[in-house]
Amino acid sequence: MVKPSLIRVDADELTYPLHIMVRYEMEKMIMSEDIDVNELPRLWDDKYEAYLGIRPTNDGEGILQDVHWSEGLIGYFPSYALGSAYSVQFENSMKKEFDVDLALRTGNFEPILKWLETNIHQYGRTKTPNQIIEDVTGEGFLAKYYMAYLSDKFKGIYQID
Repeated sequence: MVKPSLIRVDADELTYPLHIMVRYEMEKMIMSEDIDVNELPRLWDDKYEAYLGIRPTNDGEGILQDVHWSEGLIGYFPSYALGSAYSVQFENSMKKEFDVDLALRTGNFEPILKWLETNIHQYGRTKTPNQIIEDVTGEGFLAKYYMAYLSDKFKGIYQID
């Protein structure tokens, strides 16, 4: 069910990227602007209200909900959303080589694993994400695949034309 939530890890697939956008924008402000630390909770709350239509009632529901920043982990929230978007573009290329849906329906994950090992996993950090995407798909990262996936999925679930 698509429903805005205050807590990122409780978010549905459609609103999850909005949680990531809040964090990304907050990190950019924290790292590159002269921000009064006392303003951060209000800025967070304002972003949640603007993006998700809900407002935290306390900092535990808001800016303090993640342990990442207190542990000094800055700059990788976008990778959570990018991974989802990349996967759809990779799946599109994978479907050109074999029937992915059949493999999933029958529980035969061997061709999927082999494809991932051959096209992605073997490279580890020897290639950048952009190089892998271009090598595998023949084009750079395109959000259109992810947008189409989300649109098709949720139009089907909610029977929207």
